[in-house]
Amino acid sequence: MNFKEHKLIPSLLLLIVSLVWGSTFAIMKDSLARIDVNSFLACRFILAAIVMAVIRPQSFRHITPSFLLRGVAAGLLLGCGYIFQTFGLTLTTVAKAGFITGLYAIFVPLIGAIFFRNQISKIQWFAVTLATIGMVFLSLHGLTMGLGEFFVLIGALFYALHIIGLGRWSPDRDSYALAMIQMATVGLLALLGSFKNGFHLPHDQGVWAVVIYSAIAASAFAFMVQTWAQSFMSATGVGIILTMEYIFAAAFGVALVHERLTWRTIVGGICMMAGLYLVILFDESKQSKAAIKHEKIAQ
Repeated sequence: MNFKEHKLIPSLLLLIVSLVWGSTFAIMKDSLARIDVNSFLACRFILAAIVMAVIRPQSFRHITPSFLLRGVAAGLLLGCGYIFQTFGLTLTTVAKAGFITGLYAIFVPLIGAIFFRNQISKIQWFAVTLATIGMVFLSLHGLTMGLGEFFVLIGALFYALHIIGLGRWSPDRDSYALAMIQMATVGLLALLGSFKNGFHLPHDQGVWAVVIYSAIAASAFAFMVQTWAQSFMSATGVGIILTMEYIFAAAFGVALVHERLTWRTIVGGICMMAGLYLVILFDESKQSKAAIKHEKIAQ
């Protein structure tokens, strides 16, 4: 089957990835009441790195000292994102954590404008405004922001820095090997963080099940599907499907954790999702114009 022409199967697999990612918010929240954040993340990502290494050991051939350094740097940013997000999840609702995490897509153009002098279009400013309104509805309690929402917000900022770093460090490199290094780095960073209060392995089957599920399904499997799909689907198509993660997170929060969706969460979530879609669609439009310009120059 030509997947470039028939995208139903990769689209469905990406939707499953979104479902898996969305579900982790709810199932992790219960487990994090029985194991500390750093111990959980250490188990999850070290196991994910081992699984990826076993599946494709030939990736080690592509690892050079400079490649390893860049992978570790990206992994440190990703690890900080996961640590802040997961700590935040223990202090706020699943739905809020899911929607606020999506702010990484809004932070990317803002960071590019501040540090790399990239121009921000009117559409992007409108998306930032929508996302800010969403943050107000989701996070403010009176005139103060909840600690959990603040931690998740910092996590989203690190995710944005991670994406920018990957954009500059990963072109023309083995993406599988790079991801494997990042998984291992996140795991080791969390392991070091756990030493303050002591590293603990999961002490019951329920937590082990969540660790294995998040390591294999939400990390190793999800990355392989995303990498495979992005080889012949547009970044916009992939991005729009993967933003369903935040809708699924809210749904699982209601179904599994019995959270109540307030009107503030619903309005804030709608504003967040609208901002995300505008950023993604603007990026596609910009890439299309660049491709047309390049084609005219080539002619």
